[in-house]
Amino acid sequence: MSAAYEYVVLRCVPRAHREEFLNVGVVLHSQDADLLAAAWHVDADRLRALDPSVDPVDVETALRFVDAVCAGDPGTGGEPARGTRSSRFGYLKAPRSTVLRPGPVHGGVADDPQACLERLLEILVR
Repeated sequence: MSAAYEYVVLRCVPRAHREEFLNVGVVLHSQDADLLAAAWHVDADRLRALDPSVDPVDVETALRFVDAVCAGDPGTGGEPARGTRSSRFGYLKAPRSTVLRPGPVHGGVADDPQACLERLLEILVR
């Protein structure tokens, strides 16, 4: 059975004034499939080429926070991790002024939203 989904690409934006970014992850939400999940990959060399002052470990720490919010783990994800899947996705897709920023929301339909998340990671991040 096909399930509708929405996703955002997570971008590392080290210097907002330059309007440069590197895609580092994807968050996918499917209410039909009861799924909220993130997949990410930080290419340290590409990140350093964009901005040598950015610490890839800091970016990975921010992405682990995203994982915790997706999983509903308030121990690591804090208050944003306490809501429903839809409200947690709402938090993650909201614009913010941090180094890790979501891009625009996109949608689609897939028979296997989890496999779709992995495909999006390969296409948009790696």
